[in-house]
Amino acid sequence: MTAATPNPGADKEYARASFDNLEGVAAAATGDFNLDVILDVAVTLSMEVGRARIPIRNLLQLNQGSVVELERAAGEPLDVYVNGTLIAHGEVVVVNEKFGVRLTDVISPAERIRKLK
Repeated sequence: MTAATPNPGADKEYARASFDNLEGVAAAATGDFNLDVILDVAVTLSMEVGRARIPIRNLLQLNQGSVVELERAAGEPLDVYVNGTLIAHGEVVVVNEKFGVRLTDVISPAERIRKLK
């Protein structure tokens, strides 16, 4: 039988840990943000015209030309989402023969944060 070593790492040398400067934490506390670091982050922007809830039976019967009735009335604004979070309401417009969305009501950042909780 071999005797157990009381301190198995006693014969090894270790480097001292180093940490990054935490100046960004102080800036965040004061509200002085540098947004340059996130300006190129890609997000998913989606527009929702409306929703429908239908049984699978009806879903399987859909084909070209089928009409699905949405719960939103014609003329109501559509919802604009960023990464699944509602940020605005808007209306469909045509610009240079392409569809676009004119934002009619933007949800305030404080309201968006409140909805997350």
